[in-house]
Amino acid sequence: MKKTAFLFPGQGSQSVGMGLDFYEEFNFVKDLFEMASDICKINISKLCFKGPMEDLTATVNLQPSITTVNLSCLSAIEREGIKSCFSAGHSLGEYSALSAAGIVSKESALGLVFKRGELMHREATKYKGAMHAIVGLPIEEIEQIIADVKGKDVVSVANHNTKTQIVITGEPDAVVKVSTAASAKGAKSVPLKVSGAWHSELIRGAEKEFNECLESASFSKPVTSVIHNVTANISPDPSEIRILMGKQLCSPVKWFDSMCRLIDEQVEIFAEIGTGTVLTGLLKKILPKDYPCKIYAINSLKSYDNFIKEVK
Repeated sequence: MKKTAFLFPGQGSQSVGMGLDFYEEFNFVKDLFEMASDICKINISKLCFKGPMEDLTATVNLQPSITTVNLSCLSAIEREGIKSCFSAGHSLGEYSALSAAGIVSKESALGLVFKRGELMHREATKYKGAMHAIVGLPIEEIEQIIADVKGKDVVSVANHNTKTQIVITGEPDAVVKVSTAASAKGAKSVPLKVSGAWHSELIRGAEKEFNECLESASFSKPVTSVIHNVTANISPDPSEIRILMGKQLCSPVKWFDSMCRLIDEQVEIFAEIGTGTVLTGLLKKILPKDYPCKIYAINSLKSYDNFIKEVK
């Protein structure tokens, strides 16, 4: 089989109805949704299939909901005997990647993301935050702008998504200052609909308690490699991976560097597993024009069937 990478989406990929066709088709997916609901004490199937969008998008609901859909799609693929050489997940999606690599169980991944969502929501209610996507400038220029204008304000890079698509996070006024300065240099700035300043110092208060949660979870030696958000690198050590997942909460997501690492590894098949097409969209902006590969977004039974037929 060709060298394959599984990519897992995070917050921002959600839609009402996500995962319904897999739920109706496979009994093991029904079991997974029931397990998620039992762990979180939330009706995950109702949220995913009926919404409303406002309730689904609430961080405490969204994190286990997206993870349940990701893991449902993954379970269907694993059932066909298809394995990846590498996995990566965008922020929240990294927990699905850990499960794909055999580092944490599906049950453990769901418990961790539910707690993560609870703690992030708690901190977001304490400290108002904002996030903007800035398109058109490289990371070095954004970091220089932040250094020039932030003063004592809290503002930093949250996600480095492509070479010139960077998400900033922090206190609302500081985020606007950076966006304004970036726009003056020719960049485009887009405010994101989020309830908190994710991957920033404003949610640092969640870190200690979440680390305690990570310590109580079982982490196994990876069966396949995960490219981690914090380092854009691979670790074979379960203890180090646990530490990285604790750091991930307030650290930038090095997605661009992670995808470049997969290119360096000469991955031939990229499969976005879960809801939406956010990651395949980013990947197409990162890949060199002459890079030989196939890209799949497995977010429906139809796309799943097509993927299975082509790669088996």
